[in-house]
Amino acid sequence: MIFLKLGGSAITDKNREATANENVIRQIARQVKRARAADPALRLLIGHGSGSFGHFAARKFGFGQRGNWRAYAETGAAAARLNRIVTDAFLTEDVAVVAIQPSASARCRDSVLIDLATEPIRTALAHDLIPFVHGDVAFDETRGMSIASTEMIFAYLAPILAPSRILLAGIVEGVYTADPLQDRAAQLIREITPGNFAHIESQLRGSHGVDVTGGMIDKVRKMVALVQHAPTIRVHIISAMREGMIERALRQADFSEGTIIRA
Repeated sequence: MIFLKLGGSAITDKNREATANENVIRQIARQVKRARAADPALRLLIGHGSGSFGHFAARKFGFGQRGNWRAYAETGAAAARLNRIVTDAFLTEDVAVVAIQPSASARCRDSVLIDLATEPIRTALAHDLIPFVHGDVAFDETRGMSIASTEMIFAYLAPILAPSRILLAGIVEGVYTADPLQDRAAQLIREITPGNFAHIESQLRGSHGVDVTGGMIDKVRKMVALVQHAPTIRVHIISAMREGMIERALRQADFSEGTIIRA
């Protein structure tokens, strides 16, 4: 069982509103198809970020302002539009994914995901389908509304579905000491553990482009917390832009490229 996240930075242009990178999405779908053909026993759950769809809508409409339910509706609709594009691209490439909308059942408490319907996901897996989730809006018992990021959803599902690995595929090769798209001196961090995270955290900044979920630092923080609670899981942060990278990561049990987060 492997969880794969397609980062919004890879599948959209995060600097241009509602702009999907459809060629990237299709080449990822082809890699997933080849990996599944090579190993029919491979079980996958795929999620994707909202990129320039949900993040732009959240900023534009003022998501999170108390009582601003129009922003909740607009942000959820934008996330769903991207999900439709990604789902259709995978189906076109003959990858049997089934979209499962998190906001239909997600419930948060103070921005922590506390409830999500898992039976549809289990049923999809039982029929050899790939459940497709995505970053989405969620009702929040204390704040009214929250964003349920893909990393939050993965962290919620990990104890239930017990993946061996989690792959986070974005626009860069892994976690760097600075934004490698802007700083040539940025260095790739090969391994992150709960023991060295405090030092590394001070070097990290937000992600490239518009991101209302906290950028790279928040993604890494969530994954470090996850491996602390589930030490058998390894997390890989890799590039979705390099041809064949995702396929190799899915097929190789000893895959070691990018940044590894482990207990």
